[in-house]
Amino acid sequence: MSTQDRTPTPDRSEDNAFYPSPYSLSQYTAPVTNFDGLATEEKYTGGRWKVLVIAADERYMLMRNGTFFSTGNHPVETLLPLHHILEAGYRVDVATLSGGPGKFEWWAYPREDQAVASAWEATREAFKAPHRLSTLLASGLEDYAAVFIPGGHAAMNGLPHSADLRDALDFFLREDRLIITLCHGPAALLAAGVGRGGNPLAGYRITVFPDRLDFGANLEIGYLPGEMPWRLGEKLREAGLEIANEDMTGATLRDRNLLTGDSPLAAHRLGKESALALLEKFGS
Repeated sequence: MSTQDRTPTPDRSEDNAFYPSPYSLSQYTAPVTNFDGLATEEKYTGGRWKVLVIAADERYMLMRNGTFFSTGNHPVETLLPLHHILEAGYRVDVATLSGGPGKFEWWAYPREDQAVASAWEATREAFKAPHRLSTLLASGLEDYAAVFIPGGHAAMNGLPHSADLRDALDFFLREDRLIITLCHGPAALLAAGVGRGGNPLAGYRITVFPDRLDFGANLEIGYLPGEMPWRLGEKLREAGLEIANEDMTGATLRDRNLLTGDSPLAAHRLGKESALALLEKFGS
């Protein structure tokens, strides 16, 4: 199959479903990431604090033209930040809304990257058999220093509409813990406004994947098989969040305890910043 082919690739596991085109994958994926080392050799040794990963458990996004985009949690945007968090000494738990396995965009996995491979080996079983978020809420989130919501278009499926996620975000905001997310993961921040007249994250500045790429270049190069059902940046602005970036450059941003990044290019930098923020705030 030619890497110049811009036709989305059929996913034969579902009717009218598609992976990104060969050309788009040649532009957006690589066998290694930009990982160039850890931000610090310091490690947390206290034993209490953990990081909660809330992963997407629905693979298919129904597009406006009736096709499905075969998506999931983006492996670089998930595992590279987690590598930094794990290497800083923090244990990781994984939860999904349903308690079913977290889904991955395996076509984007960088197969020669040792940092990503290390994080995958450390968390593989947790993603395959995660906690149900509502169960964790019932037992309490007191031992979690941070919540991390990975990127990948699948974050736009159920997470923005979840009252359970709303309640989890309430805890992390109320208890002055860290909230970490990137690329399409900030879709989950919309959950903070579920069933309310406003969103408590209104006024926060973030970086996020640009709408102009999802509704422009990503259609032209066949990364997406059709227009997405809604515009992520537009909905975030309507909820009162301020978007600091217009393009995909690997930018990150911290506003209070909310740490965000714009794309897979930001995963390494966001991981470094997250590890340092955890050690600064929850290092003892």
